[in-house]
Amino acid sequence: MIAILKYNAGNTRSVENAVKRLGYDCVITDDKELLLKADKVIFPGVGEAGSSMHYLIEKGLDVTIKSLKQPVLGICLGLQLMCKSSEESDTIGLGIFDCTVRKFPPKDKVPHMGWNNFELLENVLFKGVATSDDVYFVHSYYAELSKETIATCNYILPFSAGLKKDNFYAVQFHTEKSGKIGELILKNFLEL
Repeated sequence: MIAILKYNAGNTRSVENAVKRLGYDCVITDDKELLLKADKVIFPGVGEAGSSMHYLIEKGLDVTIKSLKQPVLGICLGLQLMCKSSEESDTIGLGIFDCTVRKFPPKDKVPHMGWNNFELLENVLFKGVATSDDVYFVHSYYAELSKETIATCNYILPFSAGLKKDNFYAVQFHTEKSGKIGELILKNFLEL
Protein backbone atom coordinates (compact mmCIF):
# COMPACT_ATOMS: atom_id res chain seq x y z
CA MET A 1 0.00 0.00 0.00
CA ILE A 2 1.18 3.51 -0.89
CA ALA A 3 0.58 6.24 1.70
CA ILE A 4 0.18 9.83 0.51
CA LEU A 5 0.87 12.22 3.37
CA LYS A 6 -1.98 14.54 4.37
CA TYR A 7 -0.60 17.64 6.10
CA ASN A 8 -2.50 20.84 5.35
CA ALA A 9 -1.11 21.18 1.82
CA GLY A 10 -2.76 20.86 -1.56
CA ASN A 11 -2.35 18.51 -4.51
CA THR A 12 -2.82 15.19 -2.69
CA ARG A 13 -5.76 14.20 -4.94
CA SER A 14 -3.73 14.75 -8.13
CA VAL A 15 -0.98 12.53 -6.74
CA GLU A 16 -3.56 9.93 -5.68
CA ASN A 17 -4.97 9.87 -9.23
CA ALA A 18 -1.48 9.49 -10.73
CA VAL A 19 -0.65 6.58 -8.42
CA LYS A 20 -3.96 4.86 -9.17
CA ARG A 21 -3.40 5.28 -12.94
CA LEU A 22 -0.19 3.29 -12.47
CA GLY A 23 -2.22 0.48 -10.85
CA TYR A 24 -1.28 0.93 -7.18
CA ASP A 25 -3.55 1.07 -4.14
CA CYS A 26 -3.05 4.20 -2.09
CA VAL A 27 -4.50 6.13 0.81
CA ILE A 28 -4.26 9.82 1.77
CA THR A 29 -3.51 9.87 5.48
CA ASP A 30 -1.92 11.59 8.45
CA ASP A 31 -2.21 8.41 10.56
CA LYS A 32 1.26 7.60 11.94
CA GLU A 33 0.65 3.84 12.04
CA LEU A 34 -0.47 3.73 8.39
CA LEU A 35 2.57 5.76 7.38
CA LEU A 36 4.91 3.42 9.25
CA LYS A 37 3.30 0.29 7.70
CA ALA A 38 3.11 1.59 4.11
CA ASP A 39 5.31 0.08 1.40
CA LYS A 40 6.13 3.59 0.13
CA VAL A 41 5.29 7.10 1.33
CA ILE A 42 4.71 10.11 -0.93
CA PHE A 43 5.08 13.58 0.62
CA PRO A 44 3.50 15.92 -1.97
CA GLY A 45 2.46 19.49 -1.55
CA VAL A 46 1.35 22.82 -2.82
CA GLY A 47 1.18 25.45 -0.11
CA GLU A 48 3.10 27.58 2.34
CA ALA A 49 6.05 26.18 4.29
CA GLY A 50 5.35 27.70 7.72
CA SER A 51 1.74 26.58 8.17
CA SER A 52 2.47 23.17 6.62
CA MET A 53 5.42 22.56 8.96
CA HIS A 54 3.30 23.70 11.91
CA TYR A 55 0.70 21.02 11.02
CA LEU A 56 3.41 18.33 10.81
CA ILE A 57 4.79 19.28 14.24
CA GLU A 58 1.34 19.60 15.83
CA LYS A 59 0.45 16.05 14.70
CA GLY A 60 3.88 14.61 15.56
CA LEU A 61 4.40 13.77 11.90
CA ASP A 62 7.80 15.50 11.80
CA VAL A 63 9.23 12.74 14.02
CA THR A 64 7.35 10.01 12.13
CA ILE A 65 8.61 11.14 8.71
CA LYS A 66 12.25 11.21 9.83
CA SER A 67 11.89 7.68 11.26
CA LEU A 68 10.54 6.10 8.04
CA LYS A 69 12.67 3.26 6.66
CA GLN A 70 10.76 2.57 3.43
CA PRO A 71 11.26 4.69 0.28
CA VAL A 72 9.82 8.22 0.67
CA LEU A 73 9.27 10.66 -2.21
CA GLY A 74 8.90 14.38 -1.55
CA ILE A 75 7.29 16.46 -4.30
CA CYS A 76 7.58 20.28 -4.53
CA LEU A 77 6.73 21.59 -1.03
CA GLY A 78 7.47 18.07 0.23
CA LEU A 79 11.06 18.45 -1.02
CA GLN A 80 11.36 21.89 0.56
CA LEU A 81 10.12 20.76 3.97
CA MET A 82 12.61 17.86 3.92
CA CYS A 83 15.46 20.44 3.83
CA LYS A 84 16.98 21.97 6.96
CA SER A 85 15.24 25.34 6.61
CA SER A 86 13.30 27.62 4.28
CA GLU A 87 13.28 31.37 3.84
CA GLU A 88 9.51 31.09 3.40
CA SER A 89 8.14 32.21 6.79
CA ASP A 90 11.61 31.51 8.31
CA THR A 91 10.65 27.85 8.59
CA ILE A 92 12.80 25.19 10.25
CA GLY A 93 12.45 22.04 8.14
CA LEU A 94 12.87 18.35 8.83
CA GLY A 95 16.63 18.46 8.16
CA ILE A 96 16.70 15.26 6.10
CA PHE A 97 18.59 17.07 3.34
CA ASP A 98 21.48 19.33 4.30
CA CYS A 99 20.47 22.36 2.26
CA THR A 100 18.52 25.58 2.63
CA VAL A 101 15.47 26.61 0.63
CA ARG A 102 15.75 30.17 -0.66
CA LYS A 103 13.44 32.59 -2.46
CA PHE A 104 14.24 33.21 -6.12
CA PRO A 105 15.68 36.70 -6.64
CA PRO A 106 13.29 38.97 -8.57
CA LYS A 107 15.38 38.98 -11.79
CA ASP A 108 12.85 37.11 -13.89
CA LYS A 109 9.28 35.91 -13.59
CA VAL A 110 8.65 34.38 -10.20
CA PRO A 111 7.19 31.88 -9.57
CA HIS A 112 9.10 29.57 -11.88
CA MET A 113 6.06 28.14 -13.62
CA GLY A 114 5.94 25.86 -16.61
CA TRP A 115 7.88 23.20 -18.45
CA ASN A 116 11.64 22.99 -18.08
CA ASN A 117 14.30 20.36 -18.63
CA PHE A 118 16.88 19.43 -16.04
CA GLU A 119 20.36 17.91 -15.78
CA LEU A 120 20.41 14.43 -14.31
CA LEU A 121 22.95 12.65 -12.22
CA GLU A 122 22.78 8.88 -12.37
CA ASN A 123 19.99 7.65 -10.12
CA VAL A 124 17.40 4.87 -10.28
CA LEU A 125 14.64 7.49 -9.90
CA PHE A 126 15.44 8.82 -13.39
CA LYS A 127 15.85 5.49 -15.22
CA GLY A 128 14.71 6.05 -18.82
CA VAL A 129 14.64 9.86 -18.50
CA ALA A 130 16.82 12.07 -20.74
CA THR A 131 18.24 15.52 -19.97
CA SER A 132 16.21 16.88 -22.88
CA ASP A 133 12.92 15.72 -21.27
CA ASP A 134 10.74 18.43 -19.77
CA VAL A 135 8.89 18.35 -16.45
CA TYR A 136 6.44 20.82 -14.90
CA PHE A 137 7.56 23.28 -12.20
CA VAL A 138 5.55 25.73 -10.06
CA HIS A 139 7.59 27.30 -7.24
CA SER A 140 8.91 30.59 -5.87
CA TYR A 141 11.46 28.95 -3.56
CA TYR A 142 14.27 26.56 -4.46
CA ALA A 143 16.62 24.15 -2.68
CA GLU A 144 20.28 25.08 -2.99
CA LEU A 145 22.70 22.68 -4.63
CA SER A 146 24.17 20.20 -2.15
CA LYS A 147 26.00 16.89 -1.90
CA GLU A 148 22.54 15.23 -1.96
CA THR A 149 21.55 16.80 -5.30
CA ILE A 150 20.68 14.19 -7.96
CA ALA A 151 19.23 16.57 -10.57
CA THR A 152 19.68 20.26 -11.28
CA CYS A 153 17.66 22.85 -13.12
CA ASN A 154 18.63 26.38 -14.10
CA TYR A 155 16.02 29.09 -13.68
CA ILE A 156 17.56 32.45 -12.74
CA LEU A 157 20.24 30.31 -11.05
CA PRO A 158 21.06 26.60 -10.70
CA PHE A 159 19.04 24.75 -8.05
CA SER A 160 18.29 21.20 -6.90
CA ALA A 161 15.55 19.67 -9.04
CA GLY A 162 16.09 16.35 -7.25
CA LEU A 163 17.60 15.24 -3.95
CA LYS A 164 18.37 11.85 -2.40
CA LYS A 165 19.66 10.66 0.94
CA ASP A 166 19.33 7.06 2.08
CA ASN A 167 15.65 6.05 1.55
CA PHE A 168 14.53 9.66 1.00
CA TYR A 169 14.03 10.97 -2.55
CA ALA A 170 12.59 14.33 -3.56
CA VAL A 171 11.85 16.34 -6.70
CA GLN A 172 11.02 20.04 -7.01
CA PHE A 173 8.82 19.53 -10.08
CA HIS A 174 5.37 17.95 -10.06
CA THR A 175 5.56 14.34 -11.26
CA GLU A 176 1.76 14.17 -11.32
CA LYS A 177 1.56 17.13 -13.75
CA SER A 178 4.56 16.21 -15.91
CA GLY A 179 2.91 13.91 -18.44
CA LYS A 180 4.66 10.71 -19.53
CA ILE A 181 8.02 11.73 -18.02
CA GLY A 182 6.49 12.48 -14.63
CA GLU A 183 4.59 9.20 -14.80
CA LEU A 184 7.84 7.34 -15.57
CA ILE A 185 9.64 8.96 -12.60
CA LEU A 186 6.71 8.14 -10.30
CA LYS A 187 6.67 4.55 -11.63
CA ASN A 188 10.43 4.26 -11.02
CA PHE A 189 9.84 5.33 -7.41
CA LEU A 190 6.91 2.95 -6.89
CA GLU A 191 8.99 0.06 -8.26
CA LEU A 192 11.92 0.63 -5.85
